[in-house]
Amino acid sequence: ALNNSFPLNLVSLCHSFWVFSAPIFTTTTTPMSETSPLVVSVLEGIPDQLPEHPYGKDEVTGNMLRDDAVSHAPNRKDILTPVEKKLALKNALRYFPKKWHVTLVKEFLDELSAYGRIYMYRFRPTLAMKARPIHEYPGECLQAKAIMVMIQNNLNPDVAQHPHELITYGGNGSVFQNWAQYRLTMKYLATMTAMQTLVMYSGHPLGLFPSHKDAPRVVVTNGMVIPNYSSQDDWERFNALGVSQYGQMTAGSYMYIGPQGIVHGTTITVLNAGRKISKHGEGLSGKVFLTAGLGGMSGAQPKAGTIAGCISIIAEVNERALQKRLDQGWVDEGFDSIPALDKRVREAREKKHVVSLAYLGNIVDLWEHFAETDIPIELGSDQTSLHNPWAGGYYPAGMTLEESNEMMASNPDLFQEKVTESLRRHGAAINKCVAKFGTYFFDYGNAFLLEASRAGAEITNDDGTFKYPSYVQDIMGPMCFDFGFGPFRWCCTSCDEEDLKKTDAIASSVLKKLKVDAPPEIQQQMDDNIQWIDAAQENNLVVGSQCRILYADAEGRMEIAKAFNDAIASGELSAPVVLGRDHHDVGGTDSPFRETSNIYDGSCFTADMAIQNVIGDSFRGATWVSIHNGGGVGWGEVINGGFGMCLDGTEDSERRLKAMLFWDVTNGLTRRSWARNDGAVFAIKRAMAKEPRLNVTIPTYADDDIINNCFDNE
Repeated sequence: ALNNSFPLNLVSLCHSFWVFSAPIFTTTTTPMSETSPLVVSVLEGIPDQLPEHPYGKDEVTGNMLRDDAVSHAPNRKDILTPVEKKLALKNALRYFPKKWHVTLVKEFLDELSAYGRIYMYRFRPTLAMKARPIHEYPGECLQAKAIMVMIQNNLNPDVAQHPHELITYGGNGSVFQNWAQYRLTMKYLATMTAMQTLVMYSGHPLGLFPSHKDAPRVVVTNGMVIPNYSSQDDWERFNALGVSQYGQMTAGSYMYIGPQGIVHGTTITVLNAGRKISKHGEGLSGKVFLTAGLGGMSGAQPKAGTIAGCISIIAEVNERALQKRLDQGWVDEGFDSIPALDKRVREAREKKHVVSLAYLGNIVDLWEHFAETDIPIELGSDQTSLHNPWAGGYYPAGMTLEESNEMMASNPDLFQEKVTESLRRHGAAINKCVAKFGTYFFDYGNAFLLEASRAGAEITNDDGTFKYPSYVQDIMGPMCFDFGFGPFRWCCTSCDEEDLKKTDAIASSVLKKLKVDAPPEIQQQMDDNIQWIDAAQENNLVVGSQCRILYADAEGRMEIAKAFNDAIASGELSAPVVLGRDHHDVGGTDSPFRETSNIYDGSCFTADMAIQNVIGDSFRGATWVSIHNGGGVGWGEVINGGFGMCLDGTEDSERRLKAMLFWDVTNGLTRRSWARNDGAVFAIKRAMAKEPRLNVTIPTYADDDIINNCFDNE
């Protein structure tokens, strides 16, 4: 039960993502047992015998039960016509032999009626879902084994938001649509060779196709629909039919590493927001950062606030999500009473405590409360899943979680009205705090400003632009992306924390050497990232498998990756390392309200960059690649892509990492340079000076007076 406050608990967290290709790891590994539970589970695929349903039937309704001990996705609205429901059942039954259809058809209809989706709970494996050391997985192909490590980490209940619905984060960011897809994919990976490529259509494993050792081992697409069929209701319909899914970013590309995956970027954002409001060079001590969300990647906010040195207040409506972050040590104290929280905030301000405070309740209530008090809110943002406003991404004020979940399925139109009303109140309360305290509010790329404006909140200027910036516009874009710095990641497939410690030390050593000759324009970025990696162990960031995130530019990524590859070859690291990045990066995502919001040449609504990135990565050495519709700000609002690369200590790995990592960053740099972003122009010129084969088009800046005179003369 929730009390007014919770004790501090400490734990850790981890996150990462990839796409695989060929060389063979030569370091000796422990042979796996052909009868180990993991091997049996992976190789089973669709079982020969119909498994018993793990939870049995409800004695009253006769419907199959599910495990209430885990967090489940909200029930989706009943959007399919009777004809479409029959089609959804046909689509689901095609995974199974006809002899089971009589049994499964009613069960699947019950799931579709009750939850709005067919998850196939009966086929969820009974073996604990978590990443294991790579040598324990069956298979002929090392790269495929690495992907299996990543998939199981994405679905680990400690990592995933709704693990039984195969949703990793963001309320609807799916690894697969159903458990049959998971089973088939794992079996394909366990039986494929380095001369095959597995093709994935929105969670569905289309099959293994002949390829070659330099091709990606897996190619993933998620939600790639015809543009005119990319509305929210289109997603609901296609997903209910079982023909498409919302892969978010790193969920559908097997690269999620838990809140750590965003905590570094959030820390950089909060630190630099603090620098923006600093009047005399002071830090964030005693200053308040108010925001919302602890469920998926938003769970990084309290940890980031603590690392940045402020008082963080985070609202969360889901008690399970809040308690999970308390148990993991990602938030310090919890409250279910605004007066008790108010008292603690006053104490923290007076004593300049660095502390994270979670409130079980609605963020609108908190903004409205503080707008009427004398407690200044210096920084504000929001990380509710507003890319998904009508299906559990944002909960309206004045309703409990349970009431909201029931209404969004039974009366979606009324629920939408409640959400829009809440967004209007939300925007009004933020405006009050900005007027009263000078609060620096920024959109954290969750589509808050977009959806609030659509709801009628007064958050736009007369010319239609938003009153408040996206964090990419003000901070991440000009300070990081334009200079090539973005969320580089790696995972130790040994699952050994000693290997992770060694990689931390290697990365730190590389960055310190690079900093010596780094130009003044990126010294601050180098300092922040060295400080981050040196404190990584102390900050207890790992949840799930042994992974790390570190913002780095192309040179940093290549040098760190080469050092890892050398350490694998020498035996210093005991197993391969998987490299990846968040799709939220220099060149991985085209998103006008987030990643490309600081592109001002009119091209922010185009998606050439993300598509070119994935194509280029695929033939330069990526182990796997993925391209998604949606992610962060919503279905139809963004195209984003990513990669994974398995380092095995060979010369072949070194060749691949140099070719692919360089392209993966410089493609984005070049696009940003062409948009006349000064930092990117500087960075791409520096890249050309270092790599003679790179030769890109540099923009000529036009004089505004010349253009304006043309119109003045008219």
